[in-house]
Amino acid sequence: MTLANYCLIAACLLPIVCAGLAKSRGFGKPRREGGFDNRDPRAWLARQQGWQARANAAQANSFEALPLFIAGVLAAQQMQAAQARIDLLALAFITLRLAYIACYLADKASLRSVVWAAGVACSVALFFA
Repeated sequence: MTLANYCLIAACLLPIVCAGLAKSRGFGKPRREGGFDNRDPRAWLARQQGWQARANAAQANSFEALPLFIAGVLAAQQMQAAQARIDLLALAFITLRLAYIACYLADKASLRSVVWAAGVACSVALFFA
């Protein structure tokens, strides 16, 4: 398995990590005290504020970023591009997504947008690798 394939798995797990962060303050508390409500998790998440709300938004964006990245890796591999280049772009994408999530949690909106754009550029570059 290539490094890019491992990056595909990592990219698929990032939204789950963000969801866990968004829900973390509610774990272990009873629902009546504001704890996580697994009966209506989307409504519970929609009521969150601050970094938890931003973690939930990062979760949604991480899911949104997946199709282009997955397609880019698979297209590059199908076109038999240099695997080292594919691996480099995939690793750069994952690194940028981690930075993006960190920027989202830290409420660094302008930097987050720059990092997001660089991640999209990596995904698009895979089609031309």
